[in-house]
Formats: sequence, structure tokens, C-alpha cells
Amino acid sequence: MALISDDLLTVEGFEPARQGRVLLIGCGALAHEVLALKRLNDWQHLDLQCLPANLHLYPDRITEAVEKAVLAHQSDYDSVYVLYADCGTGGQLQAKCAELGVEMIEGPHCYSFFEGNAVFAAHPDEFTAFYLTDFLVRQFDAFVWRPMGLDRHPQLRDMYFGNYTKLVYQAQTNDPGLDAKAEDCARRLGLAYERRFTGYGDLAVVMTHAAG
Repeated sequence: MALISDDLLTVEGFEPARQGRVLLIGCGALAHEVLALKRLNDWQHLDLQCLPANLHLYPDRITEAVEKAVLAHQSDYDSVYVLYADCGTGGQLQAKCAELGVEMIEGPHCYSFFEGNAVFAAHPDEFTAFYLTDFLVRQFDAFVWRPMGLDRHPQLRDMYFGNYTKLVYQAQTNDPGLDAKAEDCARRLGLAYERRFTGYGDLAVVMTHAAG
């Protein structure tokens, strides 16, 4: 599959190629990582459908969107795996996946499964950390700066981020350009900066399981 733009992944996502036996339904924010793992492991039997990444701005819509995707394609595949964590659905997504008979990633959100759910849970003191992934660093303006109105009202920064102490960039790749951009994001938010290389974390584990 050709490289897909982050802007397209943010607002549209994409439909599966209908070439494999197993369908992965994931967030557009994970597309580059999922496709990279497919290439690295030659998992040609895995198809990927990505829902728009901007659903994360409206988490109450995620469960319905996932259900619609599962019902539209489930009969075409041997199995379906949902590449979402809870992602702010308050347990609704997990309940719906159980009802539909499909598996999903464990964990509260992608920041947890990228770092590894067990590792992330061992740091409960990080409730004042603001997390970004590779995708969110690239799309910082689209997901953080503009939706929060900081492009128009920068004085809102302290109201939104006054209780945060640091920005943690969970890097999936080693990219100096992204490192610099992530550090600039921290500066714009007035937060200390920390970079952690997570790689693909539990996403790789789940995809290995899905691949059989």
C-alpha cells in the first residue's frame, strides 16, 4: 500500500483491500505503525481498515463506528481484530466487541499499549504528563493546537495545561525531525520535555497474535 497522508488518515481513514483472511480495524493514528509491522513480518494475509483518527476528538462516536465497520466486513474474513484500546469509551467499546465476538487491544489508550500496558501501569504518578505519539507529533496542530483554540486564544494554554508538568513523546521511530518537532510542541505548551523510545509496544504483540 502506498504511503497515506496523515491528513487523509485524520478525516477519512480508508477501507480494506479485501485481499487477506484476517481484518484489522484500527484508528487512523495507528496506520503507519500497523503497515510497518505488516511489511516487517510479511503479513500479507492481514487486511487493514482505518477509521478516521479524529474520532478521538469525539470518543462517544468510536463504538458505533467500530460496530459499523465490523458488521460491514465480518462475513468476508476468517476473523476480525479491533486495534483500539478503550480510548475514552468508558468500557462501551469492550462490551460491544464482546457482543460482536471480536477481540480488541487491552488497555486504556494507545499511550499505554505503545509503552506496554504493564510498564505504563507501573507509573501511576504520571497523571501530570501529556503524551504524544509519532502521529500526534505530526498532527499536533490538527489534534491539539487548533481544536483547543490555542491558535486564536493562546492565553488559554495555562487553563488547559496548568496542571501538567511535562510532555512525554513516545517515539515509535527514531526520527530527528520528529524529535525536534515534539520538543517544540512541549515549548509551545510551556511543559518540560521527555522523549521515550517505545517502538510498537503491545501493538506488535497483538498483531502477532492476530496473524496466527
